[in-house]
Amino acid sequence: MTPQSSLFINSTLLTILISTFTLVTEAQKRNTEVAIIGEDFHINGEITLKGKTFNGMRLEGLLPNSRMVQGIFDDYNPETQSFWQYPDTKIWDPERNTNEFVAAMADWRRHGLLAFTLNLQGGSPFGYSAKKQNWLNSAFKQDGTLDEKYLTRLTRILNRADELGMIVILGYFYFGQDQNVRDEAAVKNAVRLATQWVLDNGFRNVIIEINNECDINNIAKNNTVDPYDHPILDSKRVHELITLAKSIESNGRRLLVSTSFIGGAVPTDSVLKVADFVLIHGNGVPKADQLANLVKMVRARSAYSNNPIVINEDDHFDFEKPYNHFVAATSEHASWGYFDYRMKDEKFEDGYQSVPVDWSIKSERKRAFFELVKRMTGQ
Repeated sequence: MTPQSSLFINSTLLTILISTFTLVTEAQKRNTEVAIIGEDFHINGEITLKGKTFNGMRLEGLLPNSRMVQGIFDDYNPETQSFWQYPDTKIWDPERNTNEFVAAMADWRRHGLLAFTLNLQGGSPFGYSAKKQNWLNSAFKQDGTLDEKYLTRLTRILNRADELGMIVILGYFYFGQDQNVRDEAAVKNAVRLATQWVLDNGFRNVIIEINNECDINNIAKNNTVDPYDHPILDSKRVHELITLAKSIESNGRRLLVSTSFIGGAVPTDSVLKVADFVLIHGNGVPKADQLANLVKMVRARSAYSNNPIVINEDDHFDFEKPYNHFVAATSEHASWGYFDYRMKDEKFEDGYQSVPVDWSIKSERKRAFFELVKRMTGQ
């Protein structure tokens, strides 16, 4: 062996050791770890909202959450970037978007919010989209590898959530954007790489939603939305990706994994059998008692494994009323998630999904939601 080759090998080993040490050190610094015991969530070894009740309902074990999927949003299509310009600067700025997201998180937490949903391919920046989504918002490249700019923004959010004791429901795919990943092999590669990235960076406050509304193709047939292009992301096969993500480990630890379904749908048995927690949506469920019945229907399935039920998208409000979707879900011991977008003729401060986003709690609807969270959790 020549001195030069020996030097090269030694420098390579040193680089590997430094990288490994950095990852281990970061993991040791983490403040927040999520776990599931039965139907309840635990944070740092203690049941969430310990001892808390609201109007006789047990809050222990729940994750009050909000849909904040655009926290790392960007658009690589220059023809559509003008859609997202800020009203004050008249330009789109992904760094400003993430910076303002991070700045708002402490206020959300002070009001009692324990979790939020973020997605590597975002969500409809109009709330609900027409059929074709021409913008390009994806943390995955065509071969499934990860975009470093997205990861940098994601890291800032996950670090802050860890500091605040918050859980992140991290979605991977969104319909209308999955076509930006080349094929099924690339989809699997994306799942492997994203899951490994979360583990290698030591995040213990992250749970995974493989894709948003995996059964959307059931209504996409009516030409109303842009469907999933890859069959493995459809409800008939998505359990394969859940199993794949669950198989990835680092130092004997794996992530908790699930996927979500359209509003009012009961998850398939194939998903219920493998998911660590159940994700359902309240969109399209007009009455609060119907949402409560939806939770009961999930629990009645023979494939249900007595694990937590989480609603992480619901666009029904009525927070001033004594019985609403939030309260109905809580009465059935299901965690409830707020979904808010900027509706017709509303102002910049309205909505959390419409881009550009005002991440503060300024609109009447946002204030009503967070005040109810505050009352329920006793913050």
